[in-house]
Amino acid sequence: MTMTTDVTTTRLFSGPDRGTRDNVVLRHDGGIITDISESAAPESAPRSLILPAFVNAHDHARPRASAFGAVGIPLESWILRTVVGTPVDPYLTAASALARAAQAGCAAMMVHYTRPSGTVPLLDETRAIARAAGDVGIRIAFAIAVRDQNPIVYGDGEPVLSALASDDRKTIEELFVRAPMSPKAYIELTDAIAAAIGGPMVDVQLGPAGVQWCSKPLLEAVADNSAQTGRRIHMHLLETIYQRAWADEHFPDGIVRYLRDIDFLSERLTLAHCIHARPDEIEMIAASGARIVTNFSSNLHLRSGLAPIAAAHACGCAIAVGVDGLALDEDDDVLREMRLVQMMHGGLGFQRTWTAQEFFALAIRNGRRVTGAPGTGELAVGAPADFVGIDLDRLEGDQILPADPLDLLFARGNASLVRDVVVDGRTIVSNGRCVGVDLPAIEQELRGLYRASAATYAHVLRAWPRLSVSLQDWFETQLTCN
Repeated sequence: MTMTTDVTTTRLFSGPDRGTRDNVVLRHDGGIITDISESAAPESAPRSLILPAFVNAHDHARPRASAFGAVGIPLESWILRTVVGTPVDPYLTAASALARAAQAGCAAMMVHYTRPSGTVPLLDETRAIARAAGDVGIRIAFAIAVRDQNPIVYGDGEPVLSALASDDRKTIEELFVRAPMSPKAYIELTDAIAAAIGGPMVDVQLGPAGVQWCSKPLLEAVADNSAQTGRRIHMHLLETIYQRAWADEHFPDGIVRYLRDIDFLSERLTLAHCIHARPDEIEMIAASGARIVTNFSSNLHLRSGLAPIAAAHACGCAIAVGVDGLALDEDDDVLREMRLVQMMHGGLGFQRTWTAQEFFALAIRNGRRVTGAPGTGELAVGAPADFVGIDLDRLEGDQILPADPLDLLFARGNASLVRDVVVDGRTIVSNGRCVGVDLPAIEQELRGLYRASAATYAHVLRAWPRLSVSLQDWFETQLTCN
């Protein structure tokens, strides 16, 4: 049995076409908006702004990297260094990340799962993550990030490994050099995960980690399965200068052209980063209907570069925004992330790429497509009841003259303004706190578990100084960055 709920708000932004309305009541029932109508201004209730709920369109549901000493290093070293942050408990780690996303205003989040805990069978681990999402109340897309080549560097890792002491080499090989999963086994695993956790709130996807980590047979199997089943694909592409150099060496006719030729590019595909994609490659991505998720702060943290997002938008490519586990302050603040993308790519001088209202709407719409969430995010009768309540008194507290609330939000907004979040008609955040799980208690428990497990990685930390130097030498010697 469902219950009709009325939400009275001072202002409501439903989308750029409908604009902002004052003093309305939004009614929802069974997870669907059933009415939006005018209402008398509330006399005593706090002033609020209702917005379509946000989306974190690319993430990995992992702990904060800086807590493990992974700070200010490029991705190629960062990936190996963060092994010390391998989840100690799949449920708690996922619940922590998903609750932070919810408190930041997200109705949906992409979980591209790159580092399983290894503490339980993988299928059980995915069930734990889905249970965490259900307890938090957030929609998720989920994909196991698969690799079958290049575990240490983008090529022969022997020069890196041979530079290590024998014990250190053994440590690194045991952690990273494993027998790869066959393409057939990966497709079967994805089918099993979909059968176990797929549903209205969980969209199971295919998740090749990236072209440099995936063989041609694996990429072609993923493309074929997606075409046959309609399953979405989520993959990193051209995130770093070294990935660009590798792709040019191994695909002289063009990596994106290869993906197009094997029918990997389609409206079912989402590509994270694309920082070093060239104009012709962006045009191919746009023509296919695929989306690009930009992760501005993560790219800054990892010194990866600035993506050509305005150019991609100009040629018709759908753009979404992700946090990638490395928001500017490592706080999963997707609102600040959207502001940064808008500020960086929103135009030069009097030339405007988009208005704040247009950018907000496209980020939500495309983010929902990335995650498989229903609807466009627009707040209208018949749409999913996924919305965020912003503290309007705090947003406008020092205003002297009136301003459009979206313009103001993109001038100064951050996650601390998020008061309430409703997803599928269920209140998952109230007064700024997740109601489904106790986030402070979960994070305290996780800190204890991680501190207790830190000693098990002493051998990794011992090997790290030499390993990091060896990695740098390999990439600077083996891959040019032109």
